[in-house]
Amino acid sequence: MSTVTTRAPTTFEDAAAALAAAAAEGRRVRIVGAGTKLGWGNPGTPADTELHTTGLDRILEHNAGDMTATLEAGVPLELAQRTFAAAGQMLALDPPLGGPGPASGATIGGVVATGDCGPLRHRYGAPRDLVVGVTVALSDGTIARAGGKVIKNVAGYDLAKLFAGSYGTLGVILSLNVRLHPLPECSVTALGAAATGRLLGAAAVALAAAPLEFEALDVAWSGGRGMLLARCAGPEARRRAVRAARLMADAGLDETELSDQDGRLWERQRDHQRSEAGALMRVSVAPTDLATVLTAAEDCGGRLVGRAALGTSYIEVEPGVVDRLRALLPARAATVILDAPVALRAQVDPWGVDGERRAGELELMRRVKLRFDPSGTCNPGVFVGGI
Repeated sequence: MSTVTTRAPTTFEDAAAALAAAAAEGRRVRIVGAGTKLGWGNPGTPADTELHTTGLDRILEHNAGDMTATLEAGVPLELAQRTFAAAGQMLALDPPLGGPGPASGATIGGVVATGDCGPLRHRYGAPRDLVVGVTVALSDGTIARAGGKVIKNVAGYDLAKLFAGSYGTLGVILSLNVRLHPLPECSVTALGAAATGRLLGAAAVALAAAPLEFEALDVAWSGGRGMLLARCAGPEARRRAVRAARLMADAGLDETELSDQDGRLWERQRDHQRSEAGALMRVSVAPTDLATVLTAAEDCGGRLVGRAALGTSYIEVEPGVVDRLRALLPARAATVILDAPVALRAQVDPWGVDGERRAGELELMRRVKLRFDPSGTCNPGVFVGGI
């Protein structure tokens, strides 16, 4: 059995050199942040070297006036948020910070590399929308930079969007320049309950069209009962939340109420984006197909949370019903298994790729991989299609 070498560089140059040395010697590298999402994607080719980014743990710059910051990839997101909060600001990313079991402390590099996000995506977008510049190391030892430190900078190739969600298969993210937003002083959440997925889906579509500038608009479903949650923030939060509750009642939801102590509600939404024992599937559809997704989750005995206006849901089911759940979803649904037992990962493609339908997309991904990592050094086999 071969020994896996661990490297934890503390400078960009050391990280690039370690990657280049591995490529030159034909060794495969697994790129690791805090390890909260190591089970995501395909199992991939066994690694000879683990390159940990946790040694790159500095907040290089926080420009509160321009509302931007530069973070090394290994900075824990929770630490960054505390730093920004002291200046009344936030990085509008709120994924679960830990993983199944004892893993915790998700890093900013890992969050961006996996495209992980939470309820705030409704208003602020995904990680790729909040990154304005990036520094990366490629497998030939190159340190490449793109973007800038200001929000409107558009110079250079957009490496940040390319590396966001690439699961470390193109190279190592070394640092990120991110845009920040004001930290809301208060928030109020309107809630409404529904007994059927069809009713909840229709209410979600109605609320999504309302001009109320929600911070987040989520659904939850479990045990034959659903909930719609609309979070409003800022000086007019309560007034807008009252309007949201009225719209929910008009849409047929019952038990409508307001909560201005809503932190635990949204923490629960994030927590349910992970699973310790079951299979956790992310499903992306058109928002108008949400009712069908809710019905499929109910038929499979699943628990669901999701972004009502974006068509993205996270469904936890027993491992044995994953294939049935996929069969019940709309034909154009994109599904990805995130958390799952090892046995299931060995049997099922976590990406759920229809190779015939997506042949063109897969070929494009392979060409991008070949361009950035021709030696196949970085996280080989982890991404879609074994890339």
